[in-house]
Amino acid sequence: MKLLIIMGTRPEAIKFAPLIKLLEKETAFELRVCVTGQHREMLQQVLDFFEIEPQYDLNLMKPNQTLFDVSAGALTGLEPILKSYRPDLVFVQGDTSTAFIGALAAFYLKCKIAHLEAGLRSGDKYSPFPEEANRKLVSILADYHFAPTQLAADALLKEGISENVWVVGNTVVDALLLGLENLKLRSIDYSPEFPFLNFSKPLILITAHRRESFGEPFEQICDAILEVKQKYPEVQFLYPVHFNPNVRDVVSRKLSGVPGIHLIDPLDYPRLIWMMERSAIILTDSGGIQEEAPALGKPVLVMRDVTERMEGVHAGTARLVGTNKEMIVSSLEGLLNNTDGMYDKMSKAVNPYGDGTTSRQIIDILTLLK
Repeated sequence: MKLLIIMGTRPEAIKFAPLIKLLEKETAFELRVCVTGQHREMLQQVLDFFEIEPQYDLNLMKPNQTLFDVSAGALTGLEPILKSYRPDLVFVQGDTSTAFIGALAAFYLKCKIAHLEAGLRSGDKYSPFPEEANRKLVSILADYHFAPTQLAADALLKEGISENVWVVGNTVVDALLLGLENLKLRSIDYSPEFPFLNFSKPLILITAHRRESFGEPFEQICDAILEVKQKYPEVQFLYPVHFNPNVRDVVSRKLSGVPGIHLIDPLDYPRLIWMMERSAIILTDSGGIQEEAPALGKPVLVMRDVTERMEGVHAGTARLVGTNKEMIVSSLEGLLNNTDGMYDKMSKAVNPYGDGTTSRQIIDILTLLK
Protein backbone atom coordinates (compact mmCIF):
# COMPACT_ATOMS: atom_id res chain seq x y z
CA MET A 1 0.00 0.00 0.00
CA LYS A 2 1.42 3.35 -1.09
CA LEU A 3 0.89 5.97 1.61
CA LEU A 4 1.41 9.73 1.45
CA ILE A 5 1.40 11.72 4.68
CA ILE A 6 0.84 15.46 4.23
CA MET A 7 1.65 17.89 7.03
CA GLY A 8 2.63 21.51 7.43
CA THR A 9 2.74 22.59 11.07
CA ARG A 10 4.52 21.56 14.25
CA PRO A 11 1.43 19.95 15.85
CA GLU A 12 0.85 17.84 12.73
CA ALA A 13 4.48 16.70 12.72
CA ILE A 14 4.28 15.77 16.41
CA LYS A 15 1.12 13.73 15.96
CA PHE A 16 2.32 12.02 12.80
CA ALA A 17 5.82 11.28 14.12
CA PRO A 18 5.09 8.06 16.07
CA LEU A 19 2.98 6.73 13.19
CA ILE A 20 5.75 7.51 10.68
CA LYS A 21 8.40 5.84 12.84
CA LEU A 22 6.35 2.64 13.03
CA LEU A 23 5.41 2.69 9.32
CA GLU A 24 9.09 2.99 8.39
CA LYS A 25 9.59 -0.47 9.88
CA GLU A 26 6.63 -2.03 8.06
CA THR A 27 7.48 -3.79 4.79
CA ALA A 28 3.80 -3.94 3.78
CA PHE A 29 3.70 -0.17 3.22
CA GLU A 30 5.54 2.24 0.96
CA LEU A 31 5.58 5.57 2.79
CA ARG A 32 6.36 9.04 1.54
CA VAL A 33 6.06 12.26 3.55
CA CYS A 34 5.22 15.68 2.15
CA VAL A 35 5.60 18.88 4.18
CA THR A 36 3.93 22.04 2.93
CA GLY A 37 6.02 24.34 5.10
CA GLN A 38 2.95 26.16 6.45
CA HIS A 39 5.23 26.52 9.47
CA ARG A 40 8.96 26.31 8.88
CA GLU A 41 11.40 26.53 11.77
CA MET A 42 9.05 25.01 14.35
CA LEU A 43 8.16 22.18 11.97
CA GLN A 44 11.80 21.43 11.20
CA GLN A 45 12.66 21.14 14.91
CA VAL A 46 10.19 18.28 15.27
CA LEU A 47 11.38 16.54 12.11
CA ASP A 48 14.97 16.71 13.36
CA PHE A 49 14.09 15.47 16.86
CA PHE A 50 12.22 12.42 15.56
CA GLU A 51 14.69 11.93 12.66
CA ILE A 52 12.09 12.22 9.90
CA GLU A 53 13.21 12.97 6.34
CA PRO A 54 10.36 14.20 4.08
CA GLN A 55 10.50 13.22 0.43
CA TYR A 56 8.65 16.38 -0.65
CA ASP A 57 8.79 19.96 0.64
CA LEU A 58 6.57 22.69 -0.80
CA ASN A 59 8.35 25.34 1.31
CA LEU A 60 5.30 27.61 1.37
CA MET A 61 6.06 29.80 4.37
CA LYS A 62 6.65 33.47 3.68
CA PRO A 63 6.39 36.66 5.77
CA ASN A 64 2.85 37.79 6.64
CA GLN A 65 1.30 34.90 4.74
CA THR A 66 -2.49 34.71 4.71
CA LEU A 67 -4.87 31.77 4.62
CA PHE A 68 -5.30 32.53 0.91
CA ASP A 69 -1.53 32.21 0.35
CA VAL A 70 -1.27 28.91 2.21
CA SER A 71 -4.34 27.39 0.60
CA ALA A 72 -3.52 28.36 -2.99
CA GLY A 73 0.15 27.41 -2.66
CA ALA A 74 -0.56 24.02 -1.10
CA LEU A 75 -3.23 23.11 -3.64
CA THR A 76 -1.09 23.85 -6.70
CA GLY A 77 2.03 22.40 -5.06
CA LEU A 78 0.39 19.09 -4.20
CA GLU A 79 -1.01 18.44 -7.67
CA PRO A 80 2.23 17.23 -9.36
CA ILE A 81 3.21 15.17 -6.30
CA LEU A 82 -0.09 13.33 -6.21
CA LYS A 83 -0.09 12.79 -9.96
CA SER A 84 3.44 11.36 -10.02
CA TYR A 85 3.28 9.20 -6.87
CA ARG A 86 -0.38 8.12 -7.13
CA PRO A 87 -0.76 7.03 -3.49
CA ASP A 88 -3.34 4.44 -2.48
CA LEU A 89 -4.07 6.47 0.64
CA VAL A 90 -3.42 10.08 1.63
CA PHE A 91 -3.15 10.82 5.36
CA VAL A 92 -3.98 14.24 6.80
CA GLN A 93 -4.13 15.20 10.45
CA GLY A 94 -6.34 17.48 12.51
CA ASP A 95 -7.63 20.83 11.40
CA THR A 96 -4.96 22.97 9.75
CA SER A 97 -5.24 24.58 6.35
CA THR A 98 -2.68 22.00 5.19
CA ALA A 99 -5.01 19.21 6.33
CA PHE A 100 -8.01 20.62 4.50
CA ILE A 101 -6.14 21.45 1.30
CA GLY A 102 -4.32 18.11 1.41
CA ALA A 103 -7.65 16.32 1.58
CA LEU A 104 -9.10 18.52 -1.17
CA ALA A 105 -6.15 17.86 -3.49
CA ALA A 106 -6.44 14.11 -2.89
CA PHE A 107 -10.17 14.27 -3.55
CA TYR A 108 -9.63 16.06 -6.85
CA LEU A 109 -7.52 13.09 -7.99
CA LYS A 110 -9.87 10.51 -6.42
CA CYS A 111 -7.27 9.26 -3.94
CA LYS A 112 -8.54 7.64 -0.75
CA ILE A 113 -8.20 9.91 2.29
CA ALA A 114 -7.55 9.01 5.94
CA HIS A 115 -8.14 11.60 8.64
CA LEU A 116 -6.08 11.31 11.81
CA GLU A 117 -7.76 12.93 14.85
CA ALA A 118 -11.19 12.98 13.25
CA GLY A 119 -14.41 14.19 14.82
CA LEU A 120 -13.29 17.07 17.03
CA ARG A 121 -15.96 19.77 17.18
CA SER A 122 -16.43 23.00 19.11
CA GLY A 123 -19.84 23.76 17.58
CA ASP A 124 -18.78 27.27 16.51
CA LYS A 125 -17.35 27.55 13.01
CA TYR A 126 -15.47 30.72 13.95
CA SER A 127 -13.87 29.36 17.13
CA PRO A 128 -11.24 28.16 16.74
CA PHE A 129 -10.80 29.88 13.38
CA PRO A 130 -10.24 28.49 10.77
CA GLU A 131 -9.73 25.10 12.41
CA GLU A 132 -13.38 24.25 13.14
CA ALA A 133 -14.37 24.68 9.50
CA ASN A 134 -11.25 22.89 8.27
CA ARG A 135 -11.90 19.72 10.25
CA LYS A 136 -15.57 19.58 9.26
CA LEU A 137 -14.62 19.95 5.61
CA VAL A 138 -11.99 17.20 5.91
CA SER A 139 -14.61 14.88 7.43
CA ILE A 140 -16.82 15.34 4.36
CA LEU A 141 -13.95 14.36 2.06
CA ALA A 142 -12.31 11.58 4.10
CA ASP A 143 -12.88 7.85 3.50
CA TYR A 144 -11.38 6.66 6.79
CA HIS A 145 -11.79 8.41 10.13
CA PHE A 146 -9.46 7.74 13.08
CA ALA A 147 -11.25 9.34 16.03
CA PRO A 148 -9.35 9.92 19.28
CA THR A 149 -12.35 9.33 21.56
CA GLN A 150 -15.91 8.05 21.53
CA LEU A 151 -17.14 11.64 21.86
CA ALA A 152 -15.38 12.48 18.60
CA ALA A 153 -16.87 9.41 16.91
CA ASP A 154 -20.32 10.44 18.16
CA ALA A 155 -19.83 13.89 16.64
CA LEU A 156 -19.16 12.26 13.26
CA LEU A 157 -22.24 10.11 13.64
CA LYS A 158 -24.38 13.21 14.22
CA GLU A 159 -23.13 14.48 10.86
CA GLY A 160 -24.11 11.25 9.12
CA ILE A 161 -20.62 9.71 9.10
CA SER A 162 -20.85 6.18 10.46
CA GLU A 163 -18.76 3.98 8.15
CA ASN A 164 -15.01 3.42 8.51
CA VAL A 165 -14.82 5.22 11.87
CA TRP A 166 -12.43 3.83 14.50
CA VAL A 167 -11.83 5.07 18.05
CA VAL A 168 -8.08 4.67 18.56
CA GLY A 169 -6.94 7.37 21.01
CA ASN A 170 -4.65 10.23 20.06
CA THR A 171 -1.13 9.83 18.66
CA VAL A 172 -0.08 12.90 20.64
CA VAL A 173 0.22 10.61 23.68
CA ASP A 174 2.37 8.19 21.63
CA ALA A 175 4.57 11.14 20.61
CA LEU A 176 4.90 12.45 24.15
CA LEU A 177 5.98 9.08 25.55
CA LEU A 178 8.33 8.49 22.61
CA GLY A 179 9.80 11.97 22.99
CA LEU A 180 10.41 11.66 26.71
CA GLU A 181 11.98 8.24 26.17
CA ASN A 182 14.30 9.76 23.56
CA LEU A 183 15.39 12.44 26.04
CA LYS A 184 15.97 9.81 28.72
CA LEU A 185 17.98 7.55 26.41
CA ARG A 186 20.14 10.50 25.37
CA SER A 187 20.54 11.64 29.02
CA ILE A 188 19.41 15.15 28.06
CA ASP A 189 18.94 17.70 30.87
CA TYR A 190 17.94 21.23 29.87
CA SER A 191 18.22 22.70 33.39
CA PRO A 192 21.38 24.74 32.62
CA GLU A 193 19.42 26.60 29.92
CA PHE A 194 17.02 27.94 32.57
CA PRO A 195 19.22 29.24 35.42
CA PHE A 196 16.51 31.76 36.36
CA LEU A 197 14.11 28.97 37.39
CA ASN A 198 14.05 27.19 40.73
CA PHE A 199 12.60 23.76 40.02
CA SER A 200 11.99 23.14 43.72
CA LYS A 201 9.29 25.85 43.68
CA PRO A 202 5.89 25.77 41.93
CA LEU A 203 6.11 26.50 38.19
CA ILE A 204 3.18 27.49 35.99
CA LEU A 205 3.78 27.01 32.27
CA ILE A 206 1.80 29.27 29.93
CA THR A 207 1.13 28.83 26.22
CA ALA A 208 -1.34 31.20 24.57
CA HIS A 209 -1.46 32.40 20.99
CA ARG A 210 -4.91 31.84 19.44
CA ARG A 211 -6.14 34.55 17.10
CA GLU A 212 -9.60 34.66 18.69
CA SER A 213 -7.87 35.95 21.84
CA PHE A 214 -6.12 38.87 20.14
CA GLY A 215 -6.84 42.23 21.78
CA GLU A 216 -8.81 42.49 25.03
CA PRO A 217 -8.73 38.74 25.85
CA PHE A 218 -4.92 38.83 25.96
CA GLU A 219 -5.09 41.88 28.22
CA GLN A 220 -7.30 39.86 30.60
CA ILE A 221 -4.94 36.89 30.52
CA CYS A 222 -1.96 39.07 31.41
CA ASP A 223 -3.87 40.85 34.17
CA ALA A 224 -4.78 37.49 35.68
CA ILE A 225 -1.15 36.36 35.67
CA LEU A 226 -0.10 39.60 37.36
CA GLU A 227 -2.72 39.25 40.08
CA VAL A 228 -1.80 35.65 40.89
CA LYS A 229 1.89 36.51 40.95
CA GLN A 230 1.20 39.32 43.42
CA LYS A 231 -0.81 37.00 45.70
CA TYR A 232 1.63 34.08 45.43
CA PRO A 233 5.15 35.54 45.17
CA GLU A 234 6.79 32.11 45.48
CA VAL A 235 5.11 30.86 42.28
CA GLN A 236 7.10 31.12 39.05
CA PHE A 237 5.57 31.69 35.62
CA LEU A 238 7.26 30.66 32.39
CA TYR A 239 5.70 31.99 29.20
CA PRO A 240 7.24 30.99 25.84
CA VAL A 241 5.73 33.86 23.82
CA HIS A 242 4.55 33.29 20.27
CA PHE A 243 6.25 35.47 17.63
CA ASN A 244 2.94 36.86 16.34
CA PRO A 245 3.00 40.61 17.15
CA ASN A 246 -0.66 40.46 18.22
CA VAL A 247 0.51 38.25 21.07
CA ARG A 248 4.04 39.49 21.66
CA ASP A 249 3.24 43.20 21.85
CA VAL A 250 0.57 42.81 24.52
CA VAL A 251 2.47 40.25 26.60
CA SER A 252 5.71 42.26 26.50
CA ARG A 253 3.94 45.49 27.47
CA LYS A 254 2.07 43.91 30.39
CA LEU A 255 4.48 41.29 31.75
CA SER A 256 8.02 42.18 30.69
CA GLY A 257 10.35 42.90 33.60
CA VAL A 258 8.04 41.53 36.32
CA PRO A 259 10.13 39.45 38.77
CA GLY A 260 9.17 35.79 38.70
CA ILE A 261 7.40 36.05 35.33
CA HIS A 262 9.81 34.83 32.69
CA LEU A 263 9.09 35.59 29.03
CA ILE A 264 11.13 33.52 26.59
CA ASP A 265 11.04 32.62 22.91
CA PRO A 266 8.91 29.60 21.91
CA LEU A 267 10.34 26.28 23.03
CA ASP A 268 11.06 23.52 20.57
CA TYR A 269 9.20 20.25 21.11
CA PRO A 270 11.78 18.39 23.22
CA ARG A 271 12.26 21.36 25.54
CA LEU A 272 8.51 21.89 25.77
CA ILE A 273 7.74 18.35 26.89
CA TRP A 274 10.74 18.44 29.26
CA MET A 275 9.36 21.64 30.80
CA MET A 276 5.80 20.27 30.96
CA GLU A 277 7.08 17.37 33.02
CA ARG A 278 8.57 19.83 35.51
CA SER A 279 5.59 22.17 35.75
CA ALA A 280 2.94 22.11 38.45
CA ILE A 281 0.12 23.64 36.39
CA ILE A 282 -0.31 24.41 32.71
CA LEU A 283 -2.27 27.44 31.52
CA THR A 284 -2.95 27.11 27.80
CA ASP A 285 -5.12 27.66 24.75
CA SER A 286 -3.33 24.89 22.85
CA GLY A 287 -5.23 21.86 21.66
CA GLY A 288 -2.34 19.43 21.85
CA ILE A 289 -1.35 20.36 25.38
CA GLN A 290 -4.89 19.63 26.56
CA GLU A 291 -4.18 16.06 25.44
CA GLU A 292 -0.53 15.79 26.50
CA ALA A 293 -0.57 17.27 30.01
CA PRO A 294 -2.99 14.69 31.49
CA ALA A 295 -0.56 11.94 30.48
CA LEU A 296 1.93 13.64 32.82
CA GLY A 297 -0.58 14.25 35.62
CA LYS A 298 -0.56 18.02 35.10
CA PRO A 299 -3.79 20.00 35.64
CA VAL A 300 -4.72 22.10 32.61
CA LEU A 301 -6.62 25.38 32.63
CA VAL A 302 -7.91 26.03 29.11
CA MET A 303 -8.06 29.72 28.22
CA ARG A 304 -10.75 29.42 25.57
CA ASP A 305 -14.49 30.02 25.63
CA VAL A 306 -15.15 26.73 23.81
CA THR A 307 -13.00 23.69 23.21
CA GLU A 308 -13.38 20.77 20.82
CA ARG A 309 -11.61 18.64 23.43
CA MET A 310 -14.36 18.35 26.03
CA GLU A 311 -13.23 14.83 26.94
CA GLY A 312 -10.56 16.32 29.20
CA VAL A 313 -13.10 18.58 30.88
CA HIS A 314 -15.49 15.65 31.39
CA ALA A 315 -12.69 13.43 32.71
CA GLY A 316 -11.55 16.12 35.13
CA THR A 317 -8.04 16.59 33.67
CA ALA A 318 -8.85 20.07 32.32
CA ARG A 319 -11.01 23.04 33.25
CA LEU A 320 -12.40 25.57 30.78
CA VAL A 321 -11.68 29.06 32.14
CA GLY A 322 -12.01 31.27 29.04
CA THR A 323 -10.07 34.53 28.92
CA ASN A 324 -11.89 36.13 31.83
CA LYS A 325 -9.49 37.49 34.43
CA GLU A 326 -11.60 36.54 37.45
CA MET A 327 -12.15 32.97 36.23
CA ILE A 328 -8.46 32.42 35.52
CA VAL A 329 -7.43 33.84 38.90
CA SER A 330 -9.97 31.85 40.91
CA SER A 331 -9.07 28.59 39.13
CA LEU A 332 -5.35 29.11 39.61
CA GLU A 333 -5.93 29.89 43.30
CA GLY A 334 -8.00 26.74 43.64
CA LEU A 335 -5.17 24.64 42.23
CA LEU A 336 -2.41 26.37 44.18
CA ASN A 337 -4.36 26.02 47.44
CA ASN A 338 -5.66 22.54 46.50
CA THR A 339 -9.10 23.80 47.50
CA ASP A 340 -11.43 20.83 48.09
CA GLY A 341 -8.69 18.61 46.71
CA MET A 342 -8.90 20.33 43.31
CA TYR A 343 -5.23 19.78 42.43
CA ASP A 344 -5.22 16.17 43.59
CA LYS A 345 -8.37 15.35 41.61
CA MET A 346 -7.19 16.94 38.37
CA SER A 347 -3.65 15.53 38.54
CA LYS A 348 -4.86 11.98 39.19
CA ALA A 349 -7.74 11.88 36.70
CA VAL A 350 -7.38 9.29 33.92
CA ASN A 351 -6.22 10.67 30.58
CA PRO A 352 -9.10 10.18 28.11
CA TYR A 353 -6.82 10.47 25.06
CA GLY A 354 -5.19 7.07 25.13
CA ASP A 355 -2.32 5.03 26.48
CA GLY A 356 0.34 5.38 23.79
CA THR A 357 -0.82 2.54 21.49
CA THR A 358 -2.74 4.61 18.92
CA SER A 359 -0.17 4.35 16.12
CA ARG A 360 -0.02 0.56 16.38
CA GLN A 361 -3.82 0.34 16.30
CA ILE A 362 -3.93 2.43 13.12
CA ILE A 363 -1.35 0.24 11.37
CA ASP A 364 -3.27 -2.89 12.33
CA ILE A 365 -6.43 -1.36 10.81
CA LEU A 366 -4.59 -0.34 7.63
CA THR A 367 -3.30 -3.91 7.29
CA LEU A 368 -6.86 -5.20 7.31
CA LEU A 369 -7.89 -2.62 4.70
CA LYS A 370 -5.27 -3.74 2.18
